[in-house]
Amino acid sequence: MIRILGIQLSLHPLFVLIMLLSVITGQFLELLTLFTIVFIHEMGHVIAALLNGVTVKSVQLLPFGGVAVIEDHGRLTAGREITIALAGPLQNGIMIVMALLLQHAGGGNSAFLAYFIQANAIIALFNLLPVLPLDGGKILQAALSMLAPYYYTLLWSGRVSITASVLVICYALLPLLTGGGLRLNLLMIGAFLLYSNVTDQRNLPYRFVAFLMNREAAYERHLRSGGAARPIVAFSAKPLDDILRLFKRNQYHFIYVMNDDKNVVAVVPEQRLISSYFGI
Repeated sequence: MIRILGIQLSLHPLFVLIMLLSVITGQFLELLTLFTIVFIHEMGHVIAALLNGVTVKSVQLLPFGGVAVIEDHGRLTAGREITIALAGPLQNGIMIVMALLLQHAGGGNSAFLAYFIQANAIIALFNLLPVLPLDGGKILQAALSMLAPYYYTLLWSGRVSITASVLVICYALLPLLTGGGLRLNLLMIGAFLLYSNVTDQRNLPYRFVAFLMNREAAYERHLRSGGAARPIVAFSAKPLDDILRLFKRNQYHFIYVMNDDKNVVAVVPEQRLISSYFGI
């Protein structure tokens, strides 16, 4: 465990397991190359996050990417989240281009360059799959959060990702039904994805509370842009939780409260509802 730019960097146990296997099988050079690729991939995310004013607390490296723990304090808009998620695969693309240019110039070891290009391509393409917590899943979730309420974006993207994780595990176990060998790599990846997504779903209430606590940033963006607030129409008897779950990430809301006769009896800014929710 080391620190770079004040960020705690560590290896996931899955990476440690593969490291031990590589020593036994004599593939340590391949592992070192893989570690370098994953490290550069993650540094792409870290630098993009820092440039967007986001605090990165720690990064844990996996064989196919990493997990970053960040504190955005409400500054992480959907567009910035997409930019940060794309920064990792972008590094893989840059490394592929550099290796291709070196290969074209006749420099370096051709077999190693071929492995380097292939490893970068696999890591980039795998991370772009639309499954959380991979980069593609984060990109899709951020894009959906610009269209749908944030709570339901978290809920359904998590459920879809859990389903996809289970399918990966089933695919890894499928050869056992026909007497074939276990797809161990896929099984470990599927298990990691499933664990991450189940944990995220359990933490959904806390993530949503953090979203509400940072809504002041949405209000400030609304004031700077001078744009129109997005209306939410709700009957006075509707539970407060249900109204808050309709909030969209990049929008500021006014809530139009209606009585049983469908007449508007009050127009409430979202801060007042949030204050009532937290008992402020």
